[in-house]
This record gives sequence, structure tokens and C-alpha cells, in this order.
Amino acid sequence: MTPAATAVTVASDLMQQTSRGFAVAFTPDKARVGRMRRITAAHLRLWHVSEPTAESVVLAVSELVTNAIRHGRGDVGLKILYADNDVRVEVTDGNPKPATLTNAQSDDTSGRGLFLVAVLARDWGVSDDGEMTWCVFNAPAGRS
Repeated sequence: MTPAATAVTVASDLMQQTSRGFAVAFTPDKARVGRMRRITAAHLRLWHVSEPTAESVVLAVSELVTNAIRHGRGDVGLKILYADNDVRVEVTDGNPKPATLTNAQSDDTSGRGLFLVAVLARDWGVSDDGEMTWCVFNAPAGRS
């Protein structure tokens, strides 16, 4: 094998070891929120993401998927990517009106989800077309 071919093989092997993810699309239904939490938690365990980080990611998934079901148009998409000690969550909802932080009052029954995501995640944002909300968590590997 040539040195270039060896380098490509090694790079390919490293990419497979350091980059993981899944994506799913589903019809908007409140029952899907719990299922997306369970699927995400299972993948994070398989990837050995530390428990505290995994709990924060699962909470963010819950909040973003709930928002997409409540405010979206059409199917909801969830994508989780784990690479280079980061977990990126992307939720698409078909609604061009971007998610925004609100200032919920103490007696409000909703309006705190995106605030929780902003506090827990290293970074968060909305795509230029407004249809996807994303967040990123520092996620060094936990147990082996």
C-alpha cells in the first residue's frame, strides 16, 4: 500500500471513530418527545458521553422537539452529531419564523425551553431560513 493510500485509510478509520450521529424525521405528535429523548439517551450511552452532559443534551432535545411540534409546519427532523468532543443537536420544523428567547414571567406555564437550552449549551442558534434550531455541547468522552 502506498503512503498516500495508508494515510487515507488511517484518516477514514479516525473519522469513523470520532464522528457519530443519527437523524430521524417524524410527524408532529406530543408522544414523539419522549421517544426522541430515549433514542438520544441510548446513543449518548453508546458513545460514552458523560452522564451530566448526556442529561443536558437530552433536556435540550426535549425542549427543541417540543417547540418544533408546537410551532412547526409539517414533519419534524432531529439530527444528533457527536464529533471531536462536541454534541450538536439540530431540530427542523418547517416554520420560517425563527425560535426566539422569551422572557417568561414567574406565573407563565411555558416559554422557558429555549432559555434552558441557552444556559446548558455551549452555543445555540437558528439557521438563516429560520427552520432549524441547533445547539452544541462540550462532550468529552466519559466512561470507556
